[in-house]
Amino acid sequence: MEVHFTPDVQAKLEQMARDAGRQPAEVIEDAVIGLYDELACTREMLDRRYDEMESGKVQGIDGEEAYRRLMEKTHARRQRRPA
Repeated sequence: MEVHFTPDVQAKLEQMARDAGRQPAEVIEDAVIGLYDELACTREMLDRRYDEMESGKVQGIDGEEAYRRLMEKTHARRQRRPA
């Protein structure tokens, strides 16, 4: 398989590999494996949450309500922060 990068990305990759004392291909392979693992974990979590909603174990809320709750939590945390 061949992967082509822009010159800027290629330079960053080569610098990262030099800094780590590794080959660029190793850095890319580690990144792809990490991304795959993260996506697999996310997929499992989403499947589990979907099953919980389908079974009625968890009730969904609409987007406006979710946003309101998020803003309340954000405001409360900002109020607790020392100046």
